Order: sequence, then structure tokens, then C-alpha cells
Amino acid sequence: MLGAALLASLHGRATRAETMGSALAKAYVGNPDLNQQRANVWARDEDVAKAAGGMRPKLNASVNGGPQFNRLRQPAGRNGFNERLYVTEQIIGEPRAAGFVLSQPLFDGWRTDNSVRQAESGVFAARATMRLTEQTTLQNAATAYMNVLRDTAVLGLRKNNIAVLKEQLRVTRHRQELGELSLTDVAQAQAALAHAEMEANSAEATLATSAANFRQVVGVEPQHLEPAATIEHLLPKSSGEAIGIALAEHPSVVAARHQVDAAESAVKVGEGALLPTVSANLQVNQQYESYFGIPGTRQLTAQVSGALNVPIYQGGVEYASVRQAKAQLSQARFNADLQRDAARAAVVSSFSQLKMAIGSIAAGRVAVKAAEVALKGVRDEAQLGQRTTLDVLNAQQALLNARVDLVSAQRDRIVAAYASLAAVGRLSAEQLRLETTIYDAASHLEKARGKWFGLDGPGDN
Repeated sequence: MLGAALLASLHGRATRAETMGSALAKAYVGNPDLNQQRANVWARDEDVAKAAGGMRPKLNASVNGGPQFNRLRQPAGRNGFNERLYVTEQIIGEPRAAGFVLSQPLFDGWRTDNSVRQAESGVFAARATMRLTEQTTLQNAATAYMNVLRDTAVLGLRKNNIAVLKEQLRVTRHRQELGELSLTDVAQAQAALAHAEMEANSAEATLATSAANFRQVVGVEPQHLEPAATIEHLLPKSSGEAIGIALAEHPSVVAARHQVDAAESAVKVGEGALLPTVSANLQVNQQYESYFGIPGTRQLTAQVSGALNVPIYQGGVEYASVRQAKAQLSQARFNADLQRDAARAAVVSSFSQLKMAIGSIAAGRVAVKAAEVALKGVRDEAQLGQRTTLDVLNAQQALLNARVDLVSAQRDRIVAAYASLAAVGRLSAEQLRLETTIYDAASHLEKARGKWFGLDGPGDN
């Protein structure tokens, strides 16, 4: 299958350091949800071939035979007593017959044409759903990648904080032994260290969860992840432009639009059931010993005929089907409106999140610098006895929090950029220029459309 072949092409790069692009490429070719949607598109492609079969010829052959007993009793006049006489003949034979019937539809009320259009619209809707799954997969993979990077950095910060607090505890104990500090200061340092160790344990658990999510989406364990760059250069310049693109290109909107087309064709298919049908038929039969089972007899019949069928009333089923199709068309149109509203809201939300993340990074950098200056000042003042141990510990915690917040903001910016591109409807392997083979759905449809015979689909090996 395609997914296995693409995974093999990536195997040579598996030992290198993981990048965002390589992780997304692995998710693109190996994610089960996405491969499931590709298989669904393959199945929908066959609907087109099935619909096209409505106007193709139908050929059936039949063979039958078996023992047959015939008894013929017929009048043979009257005797001298005026009684009716009969002659009885019994024949035991083994009649056999073979034949075939060829039927070619000539007109079916345009039901086949409309059924093909309905099936094609269903294929296009399935492709759009597959694109939506591709977006979701790539967005989830990017989020999982950034979560691992963030949690790895946070764990490093918390472990470093433990080392700093251990040194702080050592210095505090030494000064307490010299009489410069009290046991309260030592207890405060011990409490801060214990809290830091607890936070480090929590960070390890969070990282393990993020790594498991990464494995689920990407398909491999996260190892040697390189820093990722933002993709804001792929985004439209304004949210207004993004909304316009999303209303035209977002997969959910496109799928809903094709579902409307399919529903419109379904109405025409239902109306076609009320129209007459015309077909041409050829029937040939060869029979042996069919005449009362008499051995040696042969009979050949051949007939060319035309058939016109005009539906008048079939219990109202056709009318109910048309009414039902029209109701489903209205439902599809309402769903299209719903998807457009959802796409518009997603663009506004994601672009707002991206803007907030960018602002948070700028503020976070200022906070880190300020916290570093404050910590240095508090430590210097503590050496002179102007600050307490608690002041130093609070300043250390403030710096740690600022650094953690900055790391989270940097993660949020990249994740929001991917979410914004997905909201626009352009998050794809092709748009991201991933180093992998792009799945071609159109070629499979054309192969399936022209396949009149065979049990293996175009995608089967």
C-alpha cells in the first residue's frame, strides 16, 4: 500500500535528528486515521463505477438439464360398442438447454447520468473529508512535537532549579552554623527544594504523556527533536483575507458544498424513476430433446426485441423517495451554512491566539530579563543582610516562572501558526513542502471509473 511504501522511503532518515518537517512527513504517511480516510476515498471511487453500470450492457447465460418423463394419451376413435378408444405413449428423455440474454439499456430517465454525478460529488466530498483529516493529523503532529520540546525545556529548567536550590540550602546551612541565619531560613530553603523536586516529578510525568501522544500521532518515539520555526509566512496578511480563503478552500466547507451537489443529483435520480425506460434485448436459446423429451430433437430460438416500460403507479414509493431527497437537500444546504460559520469562527479564534502568543513572547522576554536583574540584586542585598532567605527564594521562583512562561509562549506561537493555517484550509503536506510523496487521489478514481471487470481495485497489490 501507499502508506507502507512512503514509510520505507523515510526509513533512511530515521536515525537522524528529528525535525518538524520529518515528523510531519512520518505522520502524513503512517497515521492510521489518515490512511483510513484514504481507504474510504478508494471505496467511494467505486461508487462512480457502480453508478456508470446503469447504462452498460447486461449479459446472462443459463444452462439446464435433467431427466423428464412424458405421457401422452390421445383419442383413437370408438369401438363396436361405441366406447371411446385411447392411445397412450410414454417417453422418457433427458432435455437440455443453453442460452444467453443480452440487454442494453437505451434510456433510463437520465437516472444513470445523475447517479454518476451524485457518486462523483460523493467522491469529492470524501476527498475533502480526507483533506480535513490530513489537516487535523498535521496539526496534531505539530502540537505534539512542540509539546515535547516545551516539556523537555521545562523539565530542564526545573532540574536546574533543583541544583540552584540545593546550593542555596548548602549556603543557608553554612551561614546558620556561623550564626548569620536562623533555623527558619534553613527550613524555608528545605521547603523550596522539596517543592522544586515535586514540580520536577510532575514535569517528568507531563513529558512522558506528551511523548506518548507524539508516538500515537507520528508513529515513532520522539528523539533528538530540533527547534522548530514558525510558519507565519504561509499565512494570509490579514484575518479578513484569511476568512475569504477559508470560506472557499476549507475542507469542511468544500465537503459540505459537494454534499449539496450530491443531494441535488439524488433528487434528479428520484425524479427519473417516474420516467419511462427503453431497452434493447437479444435472447438466444439452444434446446436438445425438448419436444416431449424425444431423443435427437433440437430447437434453436433467437429473438431481438425492444422494451418500453412506462411507470404509472407503484404504490407511491417513487414520490416519497423524491420528497425525502428534497428534504435531505435542504439538510445539506443548512449544513453548508453551518460549516461556513464554523470556518469563519475558527479563523478569528486562531488568528487571535497567534497574536496573543506573539505578544506574550515579547512580554516574556522582558519578564525574564527583569527577573534575572531582580534575583542578582536580591542575592547581593542578602549578602549584606538587607534581604532574607525567603526574599532570595521568591526571586529565584519568579525567575523560574518567567522562563517557563516564555518557553510556553514560544510553543504557543508555533502551535497557533499551524492552527491558523489549518483554519484557513491550507495546512497540507504540499503547502508545507514535506519531503514525501504526495498522495494522488485523482488517478485512483480514473482507474476505478474505467474498470469494467476484475475483483482487485486499482489500489490493491
